[in-house]
Amino acid sequence: MMPSSTRTHYRATFAVLAVGVAAFALLQSLVMPALPTIREALDTSQSNVTWVLTAYLLSASIFTPIMGRLGDVKGKKRMFVVALVALAVGSLLAAVAPSLAVMIIGRVVQGIGGGVLPLAFGIIRDEYPAAEVGGAVGLIAALSAMGAGFGIVLAGPIVSTFGYEWLFWFPMIMVILAAAAAQVLVPESDELAPGRINWGAAALLSGWLVALLIAVSQASSRGWGSVPILSLLGLAIVLGSVWVLVERRSAHPLVDMKMMASRSVWATNMVALLFGVAMYAMLGFLPAFLQTPVSAGYGFGASVTESGVMLLPNAVLMFLVGLVAGRLAQRFGSRNVLVVGTGISFVGLLLLALAHDHAWEIYSATALTGIGFGLAFSSMSNIIVNSVRRDQTGVASGMNANIRTIGGSIGAAVMASVVAAGAGESGTPAESGYTNGFLVLAGAMLLAGALGLVIPRIARHTVGSHREEPEVQLRHGELAMVAGGTVVGDESE
Repeated sequence: MMPSSTRTHYRATFAVLAVGVAAFALLQSLVMPALPTIREALDTSQSNVTWVLTAYLLSASIFTPIMGRLGDVKGKKRMFVVALVALAVGSLLAAVAPSLAVMIIGRVVQGIGGGVLPLAFGIIRDEYPAAEVGGAVGLIAALSAMGAGFGIVLAGPIVSTFGYEWLFWFPMIMVILAAAAAQVLVPESDELAPGRINWGAAALLSGWLVALLIAVSQASSRGWGSVPILSLLGLAIVLGSVWVLVERRSAHPLVDMKMMASRSVWATNMVALLFGVAMYAMLGFLPAFLQTPVSAGYGFGASVTESGVMLLPNAVLMFLVGLVAGRLAQRFGSRNVLVVGTGISFVGLLLLALAHDHAWEIYSATALTGIGFGLAFSSMSNIIVNSVRRDQTGVASGMNANIRTIGGSIGAAVMASVVAAGAGESGTPAESGYTNGFLVLAGAMLLAGALGLVIPRIARHTVGSHREEPEVQLRHGELAMVAGGTVVGDESE
């Protein structure tokens, strides 16, 4: 509802949200191609410089659900501005960092900005007309995923023209402008979740996430069976189990376990995990494949910029699909669009595995994955937003984004292990390593498609609805969400 004139500029609100989300998305991947340059500039080792990525990943994984919950309780606009300020401060520290330690601190501060995505979804649900919520949520979701692709494309030209510091200066300028505009243009939430923040649960959540993500990020170099990796995985299991028990018994849980146990939510989160595996592993390893010298018997000997251009169809089509994904969801249902997206992504990754000798094959594969990822990310966000109460939007969306990030870490570690297994005596990976790796990612998409069919159908006319908040009722022996008299669950054809 938008009862007053202060809530009539929802399109301006969307523009502000889009700039903030785009800046955060770019910061996820801009530094990936520039790590060798950063290593030389800061005079550090290859193993140490990877913490520029790992620190950001850990911080974003911890703060994304926490910031989402804070938005639900304290106000989404307020926390959105806080997240943008954190992005700006972190970017400033990274841009002027005289040492690796300072840059890592900057990246940790940037990770607080992970909250922009769930907060943006919550603001859209609060402020947009009902008929346009689905399209706006889908576009923001596609924009966040697209940023990862554009970051890899833009990194080469930015570094060669301006220097690696501008990988942080440009996003910092974006978020400063977005923060100022958000303070003026974005209205504060009328509805806040009751209760307080359970900081004990937040500490447990942080603990198991750190243990898990450090384990999977280091597994390819240390070995999955090494004592440190197994110890960290065991610690993650213990802390995660305690976290679930604490949340279930808490009067004001950070993450409502009943919400997470809903079939719409847990199945969508599992699909998000698998898409994280596929997307981030593809974006992380396809450039290395393309940059492999032709003398190795495969690859294109491409430069950083040239390999980014070959990934450009993925980013562009992900964005273009996001423009229409909301309408497709209203017409065909979010679950159906999601399943179609997994199928198209599967074909694209299978093409990378089996046909990668010519440039047109690479362009075709990255175009297909862009279409598939765009459909899937938009649909997943719509399903989550429409499967929970309004006051749970931030934390539910935050956990979905967080699980996708965890999937990305797992995918990168698994892909690294598979590619390294095919390395020859020279240390250069064999073509079979990349082929097997892309086949693994294609398999992840098949599993994601099967899990997508488990998600209950959401009645198409409730997508983006601003009707009464859902209440839980029993139907056919299971929990179903009912909104304004319309079931949000299994839809009869």
